[in-house]
Amino acid sequence: MAEAKQVLDRPLTGLDTEESLRSTTSVQLCLLIAGVATARALQARGVVPDYVAGHSVGAFGAAVISGSLAFADALRLVRLRGQLMARAYPTGYGMAAVMGLRETGLLALLAVHNQTDSPLYLANSNAADQQVVAGRLDSLAAFTQQLLATGAARSAKVLEVAVPSHCVLLAEVAEQLQRALAEVPLAEPTLPTVANHTGRMLRTAAAIRHDLGVSVAQPVRWYDATTLLYELGTRLFIELQPGTVLTRLAEAAFPDAELLPAADYSLDTIAYRWHHRRPA
Repeated sequence: MAEAKQVLDRPLTGLDTEESLRSTTSVQLCLLIAGVATARALQARGVVPDYVAGHSVGAFGAAVISGSLAFADALRLVRLRGQLMARAYPTGYGMAAVMGLRETGLLALLAVHNQTDSPLYLANSNAADQQVVAGRLDSLAAFTQQLLATGAARSAKVLEVAVPSHCVLLAEVAEQLQRALAEVPLAEPTLPTVANHTGRMLRTAAAIRHDLGVSVAQPVRWYDATTLLYELGTRLFIELQPGTVLTRLAEAAFPDAELLPAADYSLDTIAYRWHHRRPA
């Protein structure tokens, strides 16, 4: 927390207020700080992960914990990322979550919708039947209403998200972020890291640098990423602060895995369960 306060040159007490969190920049910084703080506290208790992964901006925290990206540099990059995103789409755009549709089915419906309305794009593939789309708010509203009216989806809801992340609408942001990343030193990671935009394993600094730069304009392949970890033998998933959304996704996908969200368990309990985890 002290390091973050020094790098950001502002008190952190005002970063997670209701007013501040209307800004995507503040949201992203809060997620980074909370994730890295939780991971470091677990590391101090002897918890050493086999793999790390982060959803969207969480990839920057994963890069820090992998040993590839310095926390100070991550703070500066995430602040820039948020500012660029907010500047590109200050109003009128966002994202919507769709439940009960596989990716192929959603893409087919989007192709029809985009013929008559402003384009929407796949932004996240979070689970086998949970996708997120991004685009203009009016188009998102029309699309979600149509899905519910026709029964094509179990649920469809416009999210409280201020920008259309992880799609071609942020291509220029991705270019600027890649230029900024080119000026930042990255070390070879000590932990394998799963990519956002491919769901594949990253084992080099160059691969992590590329993923952090381009992912803001590419769909997050979270279902692929977590499925890869499961197939590699992962049976204990620890979700860092502040929430339990990713735990719920893993619970549905991998019913025999042990899931420990830091929002629900003390750090000492998580460390104990990790040290006594069953072999894969």
